[in-house]
Amino acid sequence: MKFQPRCTECLLSRVVYEAGLVLDDQNRIEAIRRTAEVVLNEGKDSGIAAPVIASAVHRCAYEMIGSDDPYSELKRQNNTDALAAAKVVEPRLSTFRDYVCAAVLANTFDYGVQSHHVTDDFLAFFDEEFSKGLTIDETDAILPLCDRVVYLTDNCGEVVFDRLLIQYLKKAGAEVTVVVRGAPILNDATLKDAHALELDTLADRLLTTTAGERELGVNLDVATPELLEALDQCTLVIAKGMANYESLTEYDDFPPVAHMMAVKCETIAEMVKVPKGSRVALLRE
Repeated sequence: MKFQPRCTECLLSRVVYEAGLVLDDQNRIEAIRRTAEVVLNEGKDSGIAAPVIASAVHRCAYEMIGSDDPYSELKRQNNTDALAAAKVVEPRLSTFRDYVCAAVLANTFDYGVQSHHVTDDFLAFFDEEFSKGLTIDETDAILPLCDRVVYLTDNCGEVVFDRLLIQYLKKAGAEVTVVVRGAPILNDATLKDAHALELDTLADRLLTTTAGERELGVNLDVATPELLEALDQCTLVIAKGMANYESLTEYDDFPPVAHMMAVKCETIAEMVKVPKGSRVALLRE
């Protein structure tokens, strides 16, 4: 997906949000926003993918904030809350569709998105929403492709429910390569988070999207050789969240992709042709 003009304010508001997680100085926060806007304006007409531009903006913001991981406390709390919720939710899950739906509902753990609200009671939210299912449900077409899976994770909290889906896939005989971010960016899961949840012992392989670059989505220009090899050999990519959707829709010569996400903005809603707020498991071959 190319950068859309309507994405400008959402991206800059997220910069303000993450700066406010660390700083208590409105003048500094506003200066960070202004500098981030300069970086954004330099890149938005370049024709490169939206996540690549957003990554450059966040790298600039992190440097000015002076923090390697402004979301660290939120990420820790999200994983703690999600672990408690998963203990209650897991007994209700039995089918592939159940596990996918739970993992998609958990994609709502996403802070700073301008038009998206994060629930403070995930269990109540789950009880209300789980029975509604998915707006786009292509799980019947996705499951037969789950032989050698590359699983691209997204947010902390959410990754706890990804773990449940990965366990299901492993029990079904799938080979699963789990992929996390190569460096902290937003509230996305990193190696530190994956090890804390023992994803390294559950998955066949645990890889990163980059060799340390702070990058949203999947940018094949900076992807690790191990990830490129895994993508070349897999039968299916499971891609969680909007940043992975925005980046992977830029590539045509790619394995089948199951996009699993909550649709949190009008731009993605229009691309997927669903109302904002929808939850989808969409197969793109």
